[in-house]
Amino acid sequence: MASVVVSPEIRQGIVQISTGAWYDPEAWAESGRPGATRLERHGNPNVLTLDKSTSRLAQGPSAQTALVEIERFEGELPAVAAFDPPV
Repeated sequence: MASVVVSPEIRQGIVQISTGAWYDPEAWAESGRPGATRLERHGNPNVLTLDKSTSRLAQGPSAQTALVEIERFEGELPAVAAFDPPV
């Protein structure tokens, strides 16, 4: 999950997501939300893209692109817990 800002600076049909979000998963099955079984609350793009290197010699990403579907989220947003210290 990531928030959206519509901008004339991004071409229609294209999505740009910033990197740097901390991984913050939530199990939807445990929260009672219908649909998907997992949710990434903080919008980490690494969750959306393949972890595939460019070759056997390189460990860089093959391309920082992915096909995505965007839909409006209805309901209460889950709290981001990425910055909460451990108990």
